[in-house]
Amino acid sequence: MQNYILRDENAVYYECGFSCDNEIFLKLGSESFFITDARYTTAAKESAYGVVVVECKDDVISAAIELLKDLSIKKLHFDPKDWSVYEFEKLSSKLSFEFVRSENFSQKKRIIKTQDEIDIIKQSVIYGSEAFDIYANYLRDDGLGRSEKYLFFEAQSAFLKHGEFELSFQPIIALNQNSAKPHALPTDVSLKDDSFILLDAGLKYKRYCSDRTRCTSYDGSLDFQKEQSFRSSKHQKVYDTVLKAQESAIKAVKAGVAAKDIDKVARDVIEKAGYGKYFIHSTGHGVGLDIHEEPFISKKSDTILQEDMIFTIEPGIYLPDEFGVRIEDMVRVSSDGVEVL
Repeated sequence: MQNYILRDENAVYYECGFSCDNEIFLKLGSESFFITDARYTTAAKESAYGVVVVECKDDVISAAIELLKDLSIKKLHFDPKDWSVYEFEKLSSKLSFEFVRSENFSQKKRIIKTQDEIDIIKQSVIYGSEAFDIYANYLRDDGLGRSEKYLFFEAQSAFLKHGEFELSFQPIIALNQNSAKPHALPTDVSLKDDSFILLDAGLKYKRYCSDRTRCTSYDGSLDFQKEQSFRSSKHQKVYDTVLKAQESAIKAVKAGVAAKDIDKVARDVIEKAGYGKYFIHSTGHGVGLDIHEEPFISKKSDTILQEDMIFTIEPGIYLPDEFGVRIEDMVRVSSDGVEVL
């Protein structure tokens, strides 16, 4: 793909090591251009590599049009997910060459992680795991009686670590019935003795994300380890089913296997246990600069796993108005199978 245009911040960062909230990146043959406004030109010149920094006079789209008019190109690839209808019409209406739709092409370009990326992601996972432990200590010491909204605020604090990190996404802290919603929003329900707890959270280290989900219950030995004992036999049965599904799917990961076959392994375990209709999302997704990126581990995905792809394995069972269980880890396809990060 010789000529392409980017607006997505993570895609631009991958190309040149810098991004901002008002930019266009152009790759035209052997030349690359970073277009931005006066607020960011100094930082771009200091931090972006391999690019000519262009300061726009009016707006970045108009600047891109003027630059492209002066160059003889026949095709320009773009990701339609990067653009609003208004912005794309403004760009394309003034230019006569062919615009080629290339959906997710930046994510596909980044699907195999470099060793540097792997090292950064591993460290992000380590810092994320430490934040889980910090938060578990908080719940034991001061969580009882606190509302989900308050617990959500404290989860943000634990994963931000006083501004040292950014969040991969807004953490999900869900109690009891609220945990049956995969992307639950915090409510006024408060933490009580024996409350069922689901925590899904992650942080960014050097812009690369981590992502993890654990379930536990409030008692004197609260932790977020994968081995959990619940007073409720139903909690235990559902939890053990999800854990078996996750472990089975992880064991099936290796280069050459189709992503949809990994999804099927997890789904088969849950269906055999009688909870098939309560597994309502895919088994996993890639993680890197984006929290959700290629490859997607779903029943529709024809992606063939390759060494150094990194993604989550996160099956779940969600019983409406009762509780939900999700267990999530990030894994890397290794030369001899799989590495759990």
